[in-house]
Amino acid sequence: MSHPEENLAELGLKLPEVAKPVAAYVTALRTGNLVYTSGQLPLREGTLIATGKVGAEVTPEVAAECAQQCALNALAAVKAEIGDLAQVKRVVKAAAFIASTPDFTGQAQVANGASELFGQVFGEAGQHARSAVGVPVLPLDAPVEVELIVEVA
Repeated sequence: MSHPEENLAELGLKLPEVAKPVAAYVTALRTGNLVYTSGQLPLREGTLIATGKVGAEVTPEVAAECAQQCALNALAAVKAEIGDLAQVKRVVKAAAFIASTPDFTGQAQVANGASELFGQVFGEAGQHARSAVGVPVLPLDAPVEVELIVEVA
């Protein structure tokens, strides 16, 4: 398997700068051989890709793009904590929170925006357990938030 950042480049993507926390927390924390990220919003160059609820102001397709950006931001936080994404042995779990209307039931498809990226970047090691949860509102009125747990060497 090639280097994770080479895989990102092949997809036309690159890791962003680590987003600064919007409250009192750290973006990632290592304990033993696990790295936990805080929830990452779909910030691109300091601006949310979209705001509002999936099923109202935000389409499922845009929400999936937001989930992918959240995943990129989570990977940037992991890299900042461990120095090199090649140290990731496997993605253990991803949790996606989707701010959606009460009648929207496509949270799993939105979360695929993140999950598919992990598979493309890490191959089989990117297959992971996951939660995709509909919520009424997220910080800054973001439509999606993703947190990540990875095992590292």
